Amino acid sequence: MISFLLSLVALVLGYIFYGKYVEKVFGIDENKETPAKRMADGVDYVELDWKKAFLIQFLNIAGLGPIFGAVAGALWGPVAFLWIVFGCIFAGATHDYLSGMLSVKHNGTTIAEIVGIYLGENAKKVMRVFSVVLLVLVGVVFVNGPAGILASMTNIDSLVWVGIIILYYITATVLPVDKLIGKIYPIFGASLIIMGLGIAGGLIFKGYDIPEITFQNLHPQKTSIYPYLFITIACGAISGFHATQSPLMARCMKNEREGRQVFYGSMIAEGVIALIWAAAAMTFFGGTEGLASAGSAGVVVSTISNSILGKVGGALAILGVVACPITSGDTAFRSARLAIADAINYKQGPILNRFIIALPLFVIGIGLCFIDFTIIWRYFAWSNQTLATIALWAGAVFLANENKNHWIASIPGAFMTAVVTTYILIAPEGFRLSETIGYTVGITAAILAMAFFLKKVYARRAILQGQ
Repeated sequence: MISFLLSLVALVLGYIFYGKYVEKVFGIDENKETPAKRMADGVDYVELDWKKAFLIQFLNIAGLGPIFGAVAGALWGPVAFLWIVFGCIFAGATHDYLSGMLSVKHNGTTIAEIVGIYLGENAKKVMRVFSVVLLVLVGVVFVNGPAGILASMTNIDSLVWVGIIILYYITATVLPVDKLIGKIYPIFGASLIIMGLGIAGGLIFKGYDIPEITFQNLHPQKTSIYPYLFITIACGAISGFHATQSPLMARCMKNEREGRQVFYGSMIAEGVIALIWAAAAMTFFGGTEGLASAGSAGVVVSTISNSILGKVGGALAILGVVACPITSGDTAFRSARLAIADAINYKQGPILNRFIIALPLFVIGIGLCFIDFTIIWRYFAWSNQTLATIALWAGAVFLANENKNHWIASIPGAFMTAVVTTYILIAPEGFRLSETIGYTVGITAAILAMAFFLKKVYARRAILQGQ
């Protein structure tokens, strides 16, 4: 219990102190007009109150990620607490803040364009394709999952629910951000937070024996902690999907000083939710062996919620496993629309222009709904963390170019380079090489990436000093 409580405190202190430091390093300008003011179009560039923007950003990046990922990560035991806390403070929240504020700095542009500015034209082209494919996959999975659950609850064919959800997605993708998303997302975001706090209160006040932190690997199948835990718990620690979502609220902020609350703060809130669910999952079933035999993540969430929170918990569980993925899915498609519009410089003010980009995306998405891409989806976790790695390096280049402390981005960038490289080399869906080879190549890749980065930094500084 003490480890869990100290971890919660650490996340809060991380927001207060390290979040403030990251903000100081980045350097905000409270007197500069934000894209919401400068480029207001009544569609995507719309001023929102920071509290509403925070809840929308939180729900956009969260969905079921910090719940299902944390439940899966809990199989390694309380060592997961360490990754959630340190990953969230020093990697995830820093990643989200930098990607969000760089979007604000560059007129609310999407992550692929930001990567292009700081890492070059080739990186931009790769990221354009990479991010749109990732977003469409997220959107499609968050159609099929909720549709299947609703079908089992109502006896209405899942294809009918797929159609209903797709129609909602189209509506949410093309309507002005304040007309639908701005009205219902804060409610769902608040519900997700209340649900998490309710579970935490139940664990604490009902006397559950939350295990203390240990470095012992408690995974029932003895799957290695590194790199698997760092890929499994993405949302709640660090997630590249967040970089695709940040431009939505970067186009809605009233002032740059709100960036710490909206971007850094929403990631810390997600870390809190992940920490709570990891603790609940590894505690409620009597340990990791019991958790492994408890069923799917959805069953785990439903069982814990109903037991700790009663009927209210059951209702919130349904809200979580149905509404939360749907709200992540629609913003995934909306982000894909914005990414394509940015890439081809296609104005999104006229509603016809929005439909011209959105409808082909949904045609592809509907087609994917009828394809079993379970194997493809296994690559999502790796792709997600790879995108985060690239975004961190883009942030590091920005900071270096501004003669600011790039280490806040380059160190986690190097670490994640090692993680994603090692994972794809040794994972079952990767090259299936030995862990010795994977670890060696992963560490080498991180060292080479840092060396190449520092070489470029010092070469640029030498040129500037010689002018």
